[in-house]
This record gives sequence, C-alpha cells and structure tokens, in this order.
Amino acid sequence: MEHNPNPANFIRNIVIDDLNTGKRDKVITRFPPEPNGYLHIGHAKSIVINFDLADEFKGTTNLRFDDTNPLKEDTEFVEAIKEDVKWLGYDWDGLFFASDYFEEMYSRAVLLINKGLAYVDDLSADEIREYRGTLTEPGKESPYRNRSIEENLELFEKMRNGDYENGEKVLRAKIDMSSPNINLRDPVIYRISHTTHHNTGDKWCIYPMYAFAHPLEDAMEDVTHSICTIEFEDQRPFYNWVVEHCEMKSQPQQIEFGRLALTNTVTSKRKLKQLVEEGFVDGWDDPRMPTISGLRRKGYTADAIKSFVRELGVSKTAGTVDTQMLEHFMREDLKLKAPRTMGVIDPLKVVITNYPEGQVEMLDAEINPEVPEMGIRQIAFSREIYIERDDFMENPPAKYHRLFPGNEVRLKHAYFIKCEEVIKDADGKVIEIHCTYDPETKSGTGFTGRKVKGTIHWVEATQAVPAEFRLFEPLILDETNEDEEDKSFLEKVNPHSLEVLNGFVETNMKEVQPQDKFQFFRHGYFNVDPKLTSAEKIVFNRIVSLKSSFKL
Repeated sequence: MEHNPNPANFIRNIVIDDLNTGKRDKVITRFPPEPNGYLHIGHAKSIVINFDLADEFKGTTNLRFDDTNPLKEDTEFVEAIKEDVKWLGYDWDGLFFASDYFEEMYSRAVLLINKGLAYVDDLSADEIREYRGTLTEPGKESPYRNRSIEENLELFEKMRNGDYENGEKVLRAKIDMSSPNINLRDPVIYRISHTTHHNTGDKWCIYPMYAFAHPLEDAMEDVTHSICTIEFEDQRPFYNWVVEHCEMKSQPQQIEFGRLALTNTVTSKRKLKQLVEEGFVDGWDDPRMPTISGLRRKGYTADAIKSFVRELGVSKTAGTVDTQMLEHFMREDLKLKAPRTMGVIDPLKVVITNYPEGQVEMLDAEINPEVPEMGIRQIAFSREIYIERDDFMENPPAKYHRLFPGNEVRLKHAYFIKCEEVIKDADGKVIEIHCTYDPETKSGTGFTGRKVKGTIHWVEATQAVPAEFRLFEPLILDETNEDEEDKSFLEKVNPHSLEVLNGFVETNMKEVQPQDKFQFFRHGYFNVDPKLTSAEKIVFNRIVSLKSSFKL
C-alpha cells in the first residue's frame, strides 16, 4: 500500500529497535475489535497504526474478533467491521475469532489450576468488588481462595458442563490481593453465561474474560507487537502474567498509545448504541455518527480519514481533537477530485421577462477550475430559473451585494440580471421575482462595460432535477455549564443536528449514483446518500462546508 513514510513515533522506534537488536525477526500486528457495535473514528486510528506498521516492515496484520461476550455480540457487527476495514483500503493476512481458541483457553485455565494459580470462587460479583479493596486499601482474600487443586478442577469442569446458574461461580487467577495494581488482585478469568454464541452456538456456557483471553490470542497468533489504547496500560502486568504462567511459546509485547476523541461527538460504543436504540439517529450509519459507516455514508473518503490519522501521529497521551481538523482533510482530499456544480437548496423563482419564451440555451461551465483537464460541462439557461431565497432581500442592509429591487448581479456562468418587480402571495411572502437580463454580459465573452459586486448561483427551472439536501450540525453540544457535567450525555444531543431542505440541481445530475461527490457552488461538498436515494428522489448529504477557520 502506498502512503507517505511514517513519521517517527515511539511505537515505530520500538519496532525498529526490536528488529535491529534481533529481539524480533518479524512484525506481526493485529486489529482486535469486539463485535458488539460498529467501528468509529477512534478505531480507524488503531487500524491505520497496526496495518501501516506491518506494511512498512513487510510484516502481517490479523483481523481478530474478540468475541468472548455473547450477550452483546452479533454477526451483523462482524460483517460491518470487515466492510469498514476493507473500505479503508486494508486487507488482513489472517481472519480469526477468539471463539476459535475456546478449547485451548480452557486447557490453559486448567493448567493454572493445576499450578495452584487459579481457583473457583463462589462470591457474587458485588462481593468480589467489595473484597477487591481500593487504590489506598488492600483487598481481602476470598474464603474460597484456598480450595484444593482437585476441588477446583472438579468445580471448573462442572461449570463447563452447565451445572451452575449464571453468576453462581467464577474462576479467578490467584495472584496478590494486596497488589498496588488492582488488576492483579485475583482477577476473574472465566464466568458462567448460558447464552447462545454467534459462532459456537450452545457448545459453551462459560466464557473467558477479555483480559485473560486477549494475551492468549496474541500469543497463539505469534503477534509480536500488541498495540492497544492507553486505558489498558494498567492491565499490562496481568497480560504478561497470563503469557508467562500459561506457558505460551510466543511472547507478544503490549504497547499502549493515546486514544482518539473528537469534539462535539462521542466515541463510547455504549453511548453510540444508546443513540441508535433510543432513536436519536436513524442507525449506526447515520451521517451524524462518528462511525466509519456513518462517515462513509456522509461522504467522507478513506484517503481523508487515513491522512487525518497519520497527521495526528502516535503518542502516549490521549487527547481530544477538533472535528474541524478532520473536516480540513476532507476538503483537501475533495478539492481536486469533486466536480463543481450548482444546486439551489431553498428555491425562489425568477422570471427573466426579456428573455425569449420557450428558448433554452446551453452554457459552458468548468467541471473543476483547479483541474482544467476535467473539462467542461454544459448547463441549461432559460427565461425561468431558481435562485436561493437568501440571495434576495427586499429591504437589504448596507453592503448587501446580492439581489434586491433595482440591483444588478451576475448569474454564475451566465448573464447579468436586474431585479425589476417582486411578486408576493396573499400573506405578503415573496414567491417570485421578475428580472431583466443584458445579453451583452454573457459569461466568457470578455464583457467589460460595467462591473457588479455580487455573483449568485442558480438552476434553470424547466429542466431542474428535484433533490433533497440534508445539512448536518454537530450531534453533541460540548458547551455545558459545570453544574451540568454529571447529567446524561443525551441532554447534550443537539436537537438541530439535521436540517432537511428540498430544492433543485442542474439537469445533468439526473444520472448521479450513490456515493458520487460534488462541490456545490457556495454550499460545500455533498455526497449522494446511498441509503435514501431512489429512482424517484436524489438525496444529498453535505459532507463539509467550503471554508473553515481551522489551520494545521
């Protein structure tokens, strides 16, 4: 895969040092999502880091589903994750599921019991939490901690055979209840869950905990560098403990980096799921969502997302990035790719009274003035056109250079027109404007007789293609008072995050396809919505506006 050379970062330096010193003779990474939701922009960072690193050092990357919790997992999420990774431009070398290793994990747990390093506990989840202690107080040993190896083996086998109810027993690692690291205070490594698994059906009723399963999976796949986000740093001692005491042949190294968060959105799967289930959005792929599928539907490109992630770099510290930075990379990616066109999203009818009735003239317009080789498109012009309602004011303020009674403006790619008459309905609302045009002022003819200060866009009315325009604002309003910090994040959901308008586009837009992208004059970059567009109606999602104050 071709991309700019990776800038120096601490993970890359570790890999280089490992290869140079002979500690490693290859690089194997993995992207290990839990199939309990759709991937979001934070996952995109992890995908890029893992795949780019392996690509650079001619290694391999596995896609592995950490499917150890059947209560929350579904094949829908598995397929969506595969699609997202492929769409970003990556292909995995191995496709694995944690559930592929359940038998091996069970045998490793039995090994720990035989070594006196794991025991079956009858304490409830609340009691285990209470016994665990705090950051300043050591934990307390369970009364079941010193069961014999034989008893633990028998109880664990009964757990597997389904002899106990959910929550009745767990298997815990026996480490140190007074450890300053709470993660080492006899963590639970197996729990009972009489739940059908999407991959293994009803074969199992006990499932390994993520913190136990993950290091085993990495070791079984010979992963060299297990790259994860910074919240797993405190888990690293247990990760290493599992690899060592389960006597794994391979010794993966866990390395943590700062996770990615964006302003005006959320990236918690729990919160994203809540937004979907409570109807704040119309699915995981709603264009207002920070999911990869939502960004794709909105019109974001894989190249822009990858450029954004690579520009951020890799560090130990987590941070919140201004969403405008991601939008900046979107504009940079599309400005040389997207054809220009005109669309009127809130139409007002204009009749050019001195233009010949019944005549339709074809005018030339550049497809993209920044890329002349993209050529010329032809647009229709006639006596009747639509302009934007906010491009006309009956009583304008000073320095308003668009259309008002007696004022002259340029129609983009066409002629000068002058407002002569305003037509209103019975309620006094402007419903039509009558103008005259000057045939000498045709665009491209070099007319220099006089100048006008305003240029407005338009669409010819008789052949215009009806379209729906969906304009988005941030889904989450970050600006809250301090005394509101403890309230539900749902109270920060922006009730005005979506505005739907109906207007018109140029006649040459009849044949657009889902995911086609355009720059609409003055309005921004838009994408043809792949979910809502039909033979009867074209729906455009605004990807980003044309300008931003953001600077890199």
